[in-house]
Amino acid sequence: MSVHPLEPLSASEFRQTAAILRRDQGVTDSWRFASIELQEPPKAEVKAWRAGDPVPRASLAVVWNREDNQAYEAVVDLTGDAVGSWTHLPGVCPNFTVDEWHECDAAMREHPEVIAAMARRGITDMSLVFIDVWTYGKALMPEQWRDRRLGWCDVWRREVPGGNPYAHPVSGIKFIVDMNTMELLQIEEDRDMGSPQVQGEYIPGIWTGEQRSDLTPLHITQPEGVSFTVEGTELRWQNWSMRLGFNYREGPVIYQVAYDDHGEVRDIAYRLSFAEMVVPYRDSSFDHYRRTAFDIGEWGLGYMTTSLELGCDCLGEIVYLDAVLHDSKGEPWDITNAICLHEEDNAVLWKHVDGTTGAEVRRMRRMVVSCHITVANYEYLVYWRFYQDGNIECEVRATGIMVTTPYAEGSEPPRTGTVVDNRTYAPFHQHFIVARLDLDVDGGENTVLEVDSQALPVTDTNPHGLDLVTNATPVRSESEAGRDYNWQTQRAWKVVNPNRTNRHGTNTAYKLAPSACFPPMLDPDTAQYLRAPVIGHQLWVTAHHDDERWPAGAHPTQSETDHGITRWTADDEPLENTDIVLWYVFGIHHITRVEDWPIMPADTVSFWLKPFGFFDQNPSIDVAPSDTTSGNHCHTGVDDEHGHTHDH
Repeated sequence: MSVHPLEPLSASEFRQTAAILRRDQGVTDSWRFASIELQEPPKAEVKAWRAGDPVPRASLAVVWNREDNQAYEAVVDLTGDAVGSWTHLPGVCPNFTVDEWHECDAAMREHPEVIAAMARRGITDMSLVFIDVWTYGKALMPEQWRDRRLGWCDVWRREVPGGNPYAHPVSGIKFIVDMNTMELLQIEEDRDMGSPQVQGEYIPGIWTGEQRSDLTPLHITQPEGVSFTVEGTELRWQNWSMRLGFNYREGPVIYQVAYDDHGEVRDIAYRLSFAEMVVPYRDSSFDHYRRTAFDIGEWGLGYMTTSLELGCDCLGEIVYLDAVLHDSKGEPWDITNAICLHEEDNAVLWKHVDGTTGAEVRRMRRMVVSCHITVANYEYLVYWRFYQDGNIECEVRATGIMVTTPYAEGSEPPRTGTVVDNRTYAPFHQHFIVARLDLDVDGGENTVLEVDSQALPVTDTNPHGLDLVTNATPVRSESEAGRDYNWQTQRAWKVVNPNRTNRHGTNTAYKLAPSACFPPMLDPDTAQYLRAPVIGHQLWVTAHHDDERWPAGAHPTQSETDHGITRWTADDEPLENTDIVLWYVFGIHHITRVEDWPIMPADTVSFWLKPFGFFDQNPSIDVAPSDTTSGNHCHTGVDDEHGHTHDH
């Protein structure tokens, strides 16, 4: 029996879900499991739950029959060993699975027509060929196959065994595949731009450059052990408490974030996660016009989470958490070391040097919850960080290998990318990440204020034009749900609790400090935008509903229009003094660089949630001083009449 309602599903619960559906709904070998996850209890029930209360368990599964391409959603009562509901999903194409990705690669490399097409291009060793299947948006699918589970395939080749396949695209050819039958429906061909010689290798041995040898070892140790505790899925550190979850789609989920404020445990957030990632490639050429990925909705970050290794991915005193997911047959599999937990030193937390008393210094430490995700050629490294002063930072680092394409010899390179190698360009693209922030600042009744800075005009009372004020405007209802960042006013958003004040009489709040956000630069009538209008604003505010989780719709694979955030906001629900959810759209506007090739140094973006009147003063004032290397505390006093200081 699980000890908390938000515990992720176990291996036995995945197996039980599959077994019940096979027994009661005729889910035979022709069926596949697109997803199985915890059917989370309603938020209100979880918040009311107390240790010792019953923990009923249920799972949510999406399955489809490869024989007729029909999809169904099932809620399975694991406690009662029964199907709670079975719902047909007409017209829905569930997310693609990792199994299909591998199966498509194997099937196409063995297909006689594919082998012949490669031979016409001088490629005869199929062991060096790599077929990478992508999903479609319906508007770009060939009309005759729009009722199928359809994939389109990039073709890559390794120059040598173990080499980088993404260094050598086979341009001007795509395979259109029925993913249920692995039938090759069509080979689409355009101009073959050839295979220019490039310097695209990065693995030592194949890459023949000389590695640096002038770094000395750097060791991070905590001889007395870590300062945090993990009991089950509950993490506690430096007044913070939270629960850690994991599922196939969002990957890591952080629940019930609270801060112990001198004995009062105060809510900050109920649920933090990534809900969608939209990656349109901004190049309308044959090789790229259909290349728009919904990495979360079409594939799932959890499925693509990779195991972490000490000394490489994480450094220091590490506690790892494993994750359990399932394959398309419903069989569980483990991701060892899926989540890394550790503390980091982060320079100075606060400091002041007083001319009389000398310096007071506190080192900053932060608690890090991280995981790494490999999405074919790209890696996303995700870090949630919790600070001693009440700040929360969410950082994403993008690395991996860019998609590249050759262009015609003797021609000008396309303006839609950057030349990164010999007759090779990397197309511009964008990574829109939608963070779902279910904040509960001192409870579930909150209001969002849009805060703009304003310089007052020169007047008799402001003769030097120095006065700067802020104007706070409430987001009153869902007709105002979509908000845009304004650089001119340094706009930010505060989530306030209108029912509670600090000792200074202002409402307690947390501030979303926006960064790494950018406009979509897409015509609203384009196929890509119509599928995900969530990218049209940098922030959305909606009323909380347990079933509103996916801002581009529950099933964006082969979608044509939005089934998410614009539908949710159409009823114009009130947003003041109620339970609200923020959807922050941030990411990377990737104007590709030659320095990103052949493997990309991590491009780092982040946003912050900062206490704003949540506390009565600096909550980290009680952090103890560190010891100097000589064993004394980090405090210095004044030495002489010139104000020079010395160590105490």
